[in-house]
Amino acid sequence: MSAFYPVNLRLEGRACLVVGGGAVAERKVKALLAAGGRVTVMSPALSSSLAALATAGSINHIAAAYQPGSMGDFFIVICATDDAAANRQVAEEARGKGALVNVVDAPELGDFIVPAHFARGDLLITVSTGGKSPALARQLCEELKASYGPEYNLDLEMLSRLRSELKETLPSAKERGDFWRDVLSAEVLALLTAGNTQEAEEKIRNAASRIGAKS
Repeated sequence: MSAFYPVNLRLEGRACLVVGGGAVAERKVKALLAAGGRVTVMSPALSSSLAALATAGSINHIAAAYQPGSMGDFFIVICATDDAAANRQVAEEARGKGALVNVVDAPELGDFIVPAHFARGDLLITVSTGGKSPALARQLCEELKASYGPEYNLDLEMLSRLRSELKETLPSAKERGDFWRDVLSAEVLALLTAGNTQEAEEKIRNAASRIGAKS
């Protein structure tokens, strides 16, 4: 397999299909819902958690096994049954209709894999082994959780606002990259993780003003 291209997809309002109704499908569905996807699950039976989501109207449930020719129009299709042949057939038909496909037990048949990940607010940290060892990716992810605890739920809105403002002072992407690499020092990160957002912002603005004074 060739190398994967790392990307974060915007799924809000997008139609997503998960074929399968077990524990693996459940994890996939919850992640898609968290990203704002409109999720349809196709499976004769559902886990208790998925059944509750269907009853609540959070997902659309098609209570049937996948049949050839029944593929609708979806942005993403995830093949999560315990039948390898069925997963392959779903993947082929979905790709033929232009969907992005993930096959949970055969990443080589799909377009993308889902890395192990965790979030701290808007901070998303992912680990991937290119589908070669999901267990190792999960283990490394657990270790990273210990290093990046709840305190890393940072005020990223503040950083985003300053990033936009700096485009006037530093017109080139390289200049801005160099600035952020220097300014996000251990001291500033310590302030952010401690919740001292205002003080962190002042230090960043002071550094930006010194650049402006030089130009």
